[in-house]
This record gives sequence, structure tokens and C-alpha cells, in this order.
Amino acid sequence: MKLTANQLDALTELINIGVGQAAAMLNEMIEFRIQLQVPWLKLLSSSDLQQQLQERLGKDPLSSVQLEFSGSFRGNAQLVFPTDSAATLVEVLTGEESPSPSLDELKIVTLTEVGNIVINGVMGSISNILTQPIHYDVPNYIEEDIEHLLPCENNKSDEKGEFLLAQSRFDIQELKVEGDIILFFHRESFNALLAAINNVES
Repeated sequence: MKLTANQLDALTELINIGVGQAAAMLNEMIEFRIQLQVPWLKLLSSSDLQQQLQERLGKDPLSSVQLEFSGSFRGNAQLVFPTDSAATLVEVLTGEESPSPSLDELKIVTLTEVGNIVINGVMGSISNILTQPIHYDVPNYIEEDIEHLLPCENNKSDEKGEFLLAQSRFDIQELKVEGDIILFFHRESFNALLAAINNVES
């Protein structure tokens, strides 16, 4: 599936608005100023998505906060970091140092909350601006290889959909932590998303 320039611009703007709202919430939580940016957005197949993530984030297991959504649109949203970047981010948020990339229970809870804020900011922006109700499950934290993070790895026909990959960057003063926002929409839901965007623009 190919997106028109207007559709891609609209999706990018929706995510930018949501990320901006998430940054404002995170800034209220800690004394450091956090800036979140989404410089670009791509529509990818499952195999292309794996390749993109491996090129930027490496082949080691990744830290991911996942959230299933349903309603007008159905799919899965994730905030994905290299494990060491996730540990660095949580150290800044909690003020605790970790001698290894592994995260203890406190840090897992903290990172899950960060992911919940960012994902809800993005999905809330899509829901509110397009006036489409979206319901969320409880966020889930996992550490897995890239191929096991994708919701359609089994390649069943009823699980096929479209992946939106948004490269995100967390700027905390001089510290830079990179991550990715991944939105998976089931095929019929993605068509409904584009239809809603077209209705808003018309």
C-alpha cells in the first residue's frame, strides 16, 4: 500500500502532536527538560521493518513497551529502545545508576510508565483529532529480539496489516537516547484510518 503525500503529512502531524503532548507530561514528572521529536515516518512491510530496526538499533534484544488498542482502529502500538538506551533513560528519570543493561523491577515499572505516556499521547492524538474512539489494554513491558516483537510474525492472513515506523529521539540536556514508535494496524483498520484522515481534510 502506498500513501499519498497528503496522507503521509497528516499521519506525521498526528504523531508529532501526540509526541509533543507526551513530552509535556514527562517534563512535569522530572526536573530535567525532555524533548521528544519524530523527524520522519515510514509505512513498511514486516520484513522491511525488521531490517530497518536492525540497521539502527542492532540485533541484540530490544526493550519494548507494548499496548494493544481497539475500537475504530485495531492494532498494536510499541515504544522500542535498545536495552542500554532504555537503561540510560530510566537512570535519568529515577536518579539511580545501573551497572548493567538489565532493568530491575523499579526500572521496568518506570519504563512502562514512560512508554504508556508516549503511546497514549500518540494514540490519543489520533483518536481526538479524527474523532474516532479508541480503547486501550494495559501496557506490557518485554525484552525480545526484533522478529518476536512484531504482532504479525505468524503471517496469518487475518493478522496482516500495515506498520508505521516513526524514528523518535529523546533529548535530555546533552544526553541523547534513541528509540522507535511502531504502530501496527490491521489491514481493515488502516483503511479506516486513511478514510478518517480523508474526511477531516475534505
